[in-house]
Amino acid sequence: LTRPHTCAGYILAILSASLLPLQSPADFTPKIIIEAFKCMVPAIMMSNYANAINQLADVHIDKVNKPDLPLACGDFSMGEGLAITIASLLMAVAMGIMLRSPPLVIGFIIWCIVGGAYSIDLPPLLRWKGNPLMAAVSIICCNGLLVFFPFFIHFQKIVLGNPVAFTKPVLFTAAYLVIWNTACNIDIPDVEGDKAFGLRTLPIIIGKEKVFSIAVNIMLMAYGGVVLVGAFSPSVLCKLVTMISHSALAFVLWRQAKTNDPSDNKSAKSFYMLTWKLYYVEFFLLHFVR
Repeated sequence: LTRPHTCAGYILAILSASLLPLQSPADFTPKIIIEAFKCMVPAIMMSNYANAINQLADVHIDKVNKPDLPLACGDFSMGEGLAITIASLLMAVAMGIMLRSPPLVIGFIIWCIVGGAYSIDLPPLLRWKGNPLMAAVSIICCNGLLVFFPFFIHFQKIVLGNPVAFTKPVLFTAAYLVIWNTACNIDIPDVEGDKAFGLRTLPIIIGKEKVFSIAVNIMLMAYGGVVLVGAFSPSVLCKLVTMISHSALAFVLWRQAKTNDPSDNKSAKSFYMLTWKLYYVEFFLLHFVR
């Protein structure tokens, strides 16, 4: 029930989180590689949990928006979906305990709570996806901060035994994850089903075109901010890589946005997948922000 593009993002986030705490090339040992692979398994399990519980709660909506999903098309029964959801969560938490990592266990528990609150229809406190503000908070947490910071702290404190230090690249990553996940998870392709079942997402409230324009401008401003940060880097290599690469990515984003039609679901989905590819690239480039 998981989605390959989200798993790929989580894997890259973990790889970046494992490298950022390293203070010298000597710190890069086989242990780091092994620990990174160990962490990928519970992260993918949490991805399974979040996607599965969302599909369980939204099976009626997905029959309109995403009829090819396993539960919506009948490949899995609701009982099988529930079993996968529970098993994925328990396996992730169990692996965090086996790794003797409080940051991972705490992160997975928060992930469980936020992911459930986003999807479960239990008014008045839950079903956050129906509230634009709470939906943004959920996405920022589950697709952003919780995919990175528990793993970063795990590697810095548990694996390397160093005190937790939030360096410039780490703070940049936090800002990037908040801004990017706010902008790119706007559910434009899902408007028809969401509207039919009474959800009040931002594209429904103010329109697809307006939301698309706001999202693109936020992402372009984010790239502009990174270019500005790069301009003040003391390292010539980091300065050049940061400024040139993010200028190029901004151009790609701008060019694709100019030809995209947010009113067309196929076009909107294509642009959404582009934002994920840009998201992947950033986990490599963030190491040059110095």
